[in-house]
Formats: sequence, C-alpha cells, structure tokens
Amino acid sequence: MVMAITASPAADTSLASVTLEVADLEAARRFYSAFGVDSYIRLRASDAYSTGFRGFTLALTVSGPSTVDAFVGAAVDAGAAVLKPAAKSLWGYSGVVEAPDGTIWKIATSARKDTGPATREVDDVVLLIGVEDVKATRRDYVGRGMTVAKSFGGKYVQFTPGGAGPLTLALYKRRALAKDLGVPADGTGSHRIVLGSTADAFTDADDFAWEAAASPAPARS
Repeated sequence: MVMAITASPAADTSLASVTLEVADLEAARRFYSAFGVDSYIRLRASDAYSTGFRGFTLALTVSGPSTVDAFVGAAVDAGAAVLKPAAKSLWGYSGVVEAPDGTIWKIATSARKDTGPATREVDDVVLLIGVEDVKATRRDYVGRGMTVAKSFGGKYVQFTPGGAGPLTLALYKRRALAKDLGVPADGTGSHRIVLGSTADAFTDADDFAWEAAASPAPARS
C-alpha cells in the first residue's frame, strides 16, 4: 500500500547534488560526457579504498525502449560493462551498466513500446541508496527536514525532490537493490559518493556522507 505524506512547511531539506569519487578524474569526465549524463553529477578525485557493491545506483528514467538502448549503447561504447542487458520486465524495459569508475547505472522506462524515435533526453534522475533499515533511515532523514513523497512500508521510500534540481532520492533494502542490479550485495570500504544537502553536513547510519551543497546540481539544457 502506498502511503502519501503531506509536506510540512518546515521540511525544506533535499538532495541538491551527487558527487562521484573517482580514481581517474579526466577519464571519468570523458566517460560521463560520452554517456550523456555529465550534467547531472559532479566528480571528485579520490583514492579511497572500496571493493564490491557500493550500496547505491543512479537510475535514469527515459521515454521509451529505444532511448534506453541509446543510453546503454553510449555507455558501452565509452567503456562501461553490461550488468543486465536491456530487456522487458514486469515494470517496463530497462538495462544496467557499470561505469569504468565502478558506479552502477540503471536506465529504465515504464513504456513497453516506443511512441517516437530515440532521444538523449532524461525524464528523471533517481539516486537509489541501499540501506539496512529503510524505516530507521527514513525517520533519520525526515528528522533532518526531508519530506516523504511515497512509501512502501519498510521496503522503499522516495523523498520529494528539491525544486531547483533534477535529482530524486530514494531508499531501498541493500540486498534487494543488489539483486535488482544483478550484483552480489557484499562490499567494503568507501561508497565513493558524496550527497549534497541543502542543509547541514552529516553521515547517516549506513555511512553515506552528506555535505552542505552551495547550489543544486545543474539541470540539463
């Protein structure tokens, strides 16, 4: 059952930016430009230790299957590895790729058939983080001023995005997220991602680091 939550006037904290920590900054810039998602993320050089699943994915929602194929193809041509080939599913059509820096991307559409030609347009960008206790993390985030847009009990929570940015934050069980992406759930070390907050810096119970962001991530023109 979906439970809608009415926004509180005082709840004005939201996800403003996503910064990926990469070992080779210039190579990452080339990849994300070729992939076509450089407008939605920021990059930072880092040699932080990390192995296995990093506990998150960035998901692109697009208009139709041919656009999913176009993004998957562009990612592979630029050096990404396919974790799940694009295919029809119960929810539509999607594919999963892993960038050379280790970030996992899911490209999906709810449409089963195309209604027009392929484009390079993105409807939504969702940062989906895998957590051990969805309800506890939800309480923490709500306590910090975030507003819940929809919730499926202890399985999934999506927060209201900030008005100026294209990013949406959602929570999912870590093991369920790994299964959906086609990777083992185990992982150690850094998440290799920093979340920008419209409020204060903090680190949550699953060690996802938030920093105060000066401005929202730029929207794609």
